[in-house]
Parts: sequence; C-alpha cells; structure tokens
Amino acid sequence: MSTMPKVLPLRERARIVNNLTLSRFETLLPQVMRETGFDMWLIICHEDNHDPIFNTLIPWECWAPILQMVVFYDNGSEIERINISRTNMQNLMPPSPWNTDEEEQWACLKRIAEERNPKRIGINQSNTIWAADGLTVSLKEQLTQTLGSDLASRLASSEPLCIRWLETLVPEEMELYHHANAVAHHLIRRVFFRETITPGITTIEDMRWAYWQNAADLGFQVSFPPFFRIYRSDANKEIYGDVPTVRHGDMLHCDVGVIYFRLNTDHQELAYVLRPEENDAPDGLKHGMAEGNRLQNIFTSSWEMGLSGNDILARALQRANEANIPSPKIYSHSLGHFLHEPGPLMGLPWDQGKIPGRGDVKMNPNTCYTVELSVTCPVPEWNNQEVTFPLEQD
Repeated sequence: MSTMPKVLPLRERARIVNNLTLSRFETLLPQVMRETGFDMWLIICHEDNHDPIFNTLIPWECWAPILQMVVFYDNGSEIERINISRTNMQNLMPPSPWNTDEEEQWACLKRIAEERNPKRIGINQSNTIWAADGLTVSLKEQLTQTLGSDLASRLASSEPLCIRWLETLVPEEMELYHHANAVAHHLIRRVFFRETITPGITTIEDMRWAYWQNAADLGFQVSFPPFFRIYRSDANKEIYGDVPTVRHGDMLHCDVGVIYFRLNTDHQELAYVLRPEENDAPDGLKHGMAEGNRLQNIFTSSWEMGLSGNDILARALQRANEANIPSPKIYSHSLGHFLHEPGPLMGLPWDQGKIPGRGDVKMNPNTCYTVELSVTCPVPEWNNQEVTFPLEQD
C-alpha cells in the first residue's frame, strides 16, 4: 500500500485555516459583495445554533458565546469587517465597536447601520439554498424591529451572495484541496486492504467503523457517516446469501469523505475481493468500471461556466446516450465548505430531469464539484447479471 500523504497536526491546520479565512476576507469578499449588489451583509445567530455562513467566518480556535452579530459593509474602498459580539475574532476582524458597559447589543447594530446608511442589506434567508437560510424567524423579527421601517425596507435575501461566498475557493484552497483528496484516497485504501478485510469474517459494519476510526485517529471529522456495501453475484448469493460479510468474488463499494482545512471530500470507489485462484478482477467488472470512466469524461467535458446544473445534466445525458453509455445516471453537486451546497445541482439519483431551484444555479469559476454518477451493465462472468457501478471523484 502506498505511503500516507503528510497529515498536519491540529495547530498547523488551525494556522492555515485562519490564514485562508483572512485571505478570503481580503480578496474574495469584496468581489462577491460587489458582484451581487450588496453594500451591507448581516450574519446574526445564537450560540450553539450557528448560521452556516458564520462557521466560515470564525477562527479555528473560537468560542462564540450568546448572540453573534457580524456586519460587512462596503464603504467604496474596502469591506469593513465589524464584529458586534463578545467573540474574539483574533486578527480576522478589528476589535468590536460595541461598548458592553454603555450600549445594548441591538442598539449598537442599529447605530452601525444608521451611520453607514446602506442601500441594500443582505440577510441569510432562502427557500432554495439551505446554507443561505441561517437567520431564524425570531432573530429576523428582532432585526426588523431594531432597524426601523426605513432600514428594514432595504433588507433582501442574500442567497446569491451566500452562494458565491461559499462556492468560490481562493487559489490556496484549490491547492490544498488536492492534498485533502490525496489523504482521503489513502483512507479508502486503508480499508480496501487485506490488513483490514478478511473474507468470511469482515462485515460491512467492520469496514464502516474501520474507516471512521482511521479518520478519527488522524484528527478528522467525517463529511457524513461512512457507507459501505457489497455487490454479489447471484452464484455467490446461492452459497452465501445476502449476509453482509465479505466473501471472495464480491465487489465492494464505499461512499465516504472527511473534512480537512474546512474542505469536504466525497468519494465513491470500488474494490474486488480476489478468489484464491485469481490474479485480477473479472473482465466484465473491469469493463463496467471503464464505462463509468467514460461517463466521467463525457460529464466533465459538458461543464461550462454560465450554464445551470440542469443545462449541464441535459447536455451530458444526451452525449452519454449518443455514445451508448449503458444506463447512465448522473447526480453530482458542488463541494467545498459544505457537502451538498451551494452551487449547481446536476441531477439526483431519483430524478434525471430538471431540478427546480438548486438545479437552476449556474456554474462559476474557481469552484469544485463531485463527479458522482453510475452506469449499469451486464457482467458475463456473473451470468450476465445487471450490475451498477457507482463512482464519485472530486
């Protein structure tokens, strides 16, 4: 098995994440606020019930007590970063202008807004993008009462701003994403390995917990609970049934990911459990995977900036059918600080047509996606049994 890429200690990860966040503030924030037409952006949330956006703004080592208020304001020359809370934002934001002994927190927010007199104020509410919907009902009511009718009339959904802030990666993040994926691939190899898997003994749950433990041992949170399953020929089922214990001749599948540098990875890979007399997987299984690889290439060649997820899906499926890809299915999504949001959604496993709302989001530069899809075709060595080959790469 290949050597694990270097995994940084937590203190070094914290330093890198904080530097990345500062870089995003200085380079990306002005771009996306001006692109989407907001001169003020409010992120307001409670302790232990954070707005998804808030989690991308704070330093690694952060305690955020009670009520949180972050104000971004475009004064024409720079974006002011204003922290109206008791939270120590370290070097990411200047000291808070809120004098806790002389002014109530909401009154401070009102003063800040009135002094700057913004034209359009973004608040995080959305019917479509969950990551842009972090403002609670009660906090919005308090906000509108505090601002008064004039300023409150300038409030607007910051959904487009949230999308652009979350989906766009700065160059340093793009570079680190390659490293995060190398580590994620190695974690899969650790499970799909004979030191982990003993045919006749190892179960799906054993693989699942082996992955989870390996991730935890390296200081990673998983992107989602790890998922493993077994594809088994009908002939093997006659011998072993559907019991979820790995057997010689099974094809194994995983759907797993970890979070590294606040970036989510998401992969689906396949492994074959050689029979004692075998030196390679059956040609039929290798052919099915190769057809999945063909679909990957067709799909990624269909990407184009400015097209919606629905447009890209329709284009890719048309090309796949023209290329005689067997039973193509595409269900890909944006990837980054969150697993399934906020950029264009390109199909769902149960819906290969237009997806209203999320599928209408357009592809933008400096963004990352999963190439998540499958093909289904007969495998001659399995008596022409129809087998699905799910694949996913970032």
